Amino acid sequence: MKEFTYTITDPQGMHARPAGVLVKEAGKYQSKITIEKDGKAGDAKRIFAVMGLGVKCGQTITVKVEGDDEAEAAAAIEEFLKANL
Repeated sequence: MKEFTYTITDPQGMHARPAGVLVKEAGKYQSKITIEKDGKAGDAKRIFAVMGLGVKCGQTITVKVEGDDEAEAAAAIEEFLKANL
């Protein structure tokens, strides 16, 4: 399993547009990708799960990736977060 943390820097937090693109990015991989914040976890491949976490600017999330392509998936999700959130 690969795991990393990321602090959201977008002033609007994890809002609908980047969350939707994140779900599409996560869907490219077979691995299970989970986003956690404050003890709550959501499947990164499901828009309502991602939006339901209510991640705001300055908050830190933990991303866990587990599966056959976990290294590639974790790297891609981390790059996406850095570029968009």
